[in-house]
Amino acid sequence: MPISSHYSARFRHTCAVSVLSATLAASLVVVASPAASADETPEGKGKQPKPPAQMSTVGGSQLGRPGTQVKPKAGAPALPKKLSARSWIVSDAESGKVLASHNAHWKLAPASTLKMLFADTVLPKLPKDRQYKVKPEDLQGMGEGSSLVGVKEEETYSVHDLWLGVFLRSGNDAVHVLSAMNGGVDKTVGEMNAKARSLNATDTRVVSPDGYDHPGQVSSAYDLSLFARSGMQNADFRKYAATADAKFPGETKKDKKTGKKKRGSFGIQNTNRLLTGDVGLDPYPGIAGVKNGSTTNAGSTFTGVAERNGRVLLVTVMHPEKGDGLEVYKETAKLLDWGFAADGKVSPVGRLVASGSGAGAQAGGQAGGTADGKAAHASAKKEPSGGAGVALGVTAGCLVLLAAVAYAVHRRWPLTRNRR
Repeated sequence: MPISSHYSARFRHTCAVSVLSATLAASLVVVASPAASADETPEGKGKQPKPPAQMSTVGGSQLGRPGTQVKPKAGAPALPKKLSARSWIVSDAESGKVLASHNAHWKLAPASTLKMLFADTVLPKLPKDRQYKVKPEDLQGMGEGSSLVGVKEEETYSVHDLWLGVFLRSGNDAVHVLSAMNGGVDKTVGEMNAKARSLNATDTRVVSPDGYDHPGQVSSAYDLSLFARSGMQNADFRKYAATADAKFPGETKKDKKTGKKKRGSFGIQNTNRLLTGDVGLDPYPGIAGVKNGSTTNAGSTFTGVAERNGRVLLVTVMHPEKGDGLEVYKETAKLLDWGFAADGKVSPVGRLVASGSGAGAQAGGQAGGTADGKAAHASAKKEPSGGAGVALGVTAGCLVLLAAVAYAVHRRWPLTRNRR
């Protein structure tokens, strides 16, 4: 069942060649109070948790510092006031430059934003027209209160149907069935952890493929941005992430009039409220996904990608401390607005590293002429088409390797709000 796309003019664009800077200068820093390690999920009870005094430096040393990191130039807009998220990051989706961040590498519960990594790992492996009859055991092991799309045992679904359930309804039932098709939950978790490492997402530890709260299951705003950037290189991932609503197969029932068995369908809508809107919240202009989540430990989490005037930004927001369930979208929208307004008016404070960057990932903010910079360049040459170092939606034959650690890609990436 192909997804039909209705492209509006404001979502179509052609992105120009962009180059990832090999040098990041010293920065203006606003620092929060340091604290002890936070490898485990904060529960949000009593006193609010504080970020570690030192976090990962993947992408640049400044990203390992607690607090807000930004380096404004003359005329730069001020960051939005009253942001309550424990962690957030604003980055250029194509160049990988991090424009500003707040506790970017703080290890927190990811909720269903972890499904981006699940899709990065499993989506390329299963043909979307493949049919599968769900076994009772496929739906075992889901956490209490899991979000569900409505998969039924003994019914047959296409892989395409199941991915609609994952992206639109954040269906843990669809995740578990796809995991069964991939060889089981344990195998899928192992592959997801390996995929995270290949993307240099060193803050991430997967325990369950659906993002449901488990002790020790963590990620970071930085890592979630890597997962989104990697996924958006895949055309199917982009279409699913941008689909606002669709039809999902229902149960097979006997028609009372004819006595024949008939299978119906029901409508599903994307739970990404920057894509579909909600009471008091309009869809964000230029939005094209990516994934939201909410659990007890994670609070609300969201990674969004949007385009304006040919520029594509990625914003990840984790666990706002105030507001209702829409606060994560409101703070994301504020940061997107700031990022577009700050175009050319801030110096980067780090970068989203390329997959396979190895030692160079730790020196992302250092000069490209260092030994680590050379290591990153050498590693990048070994894997020119992979991971987050390549701009999104790569057109065949358009990859160009530039300078020390820079990729540039000229490509067409239609950012669309799809309806099916």
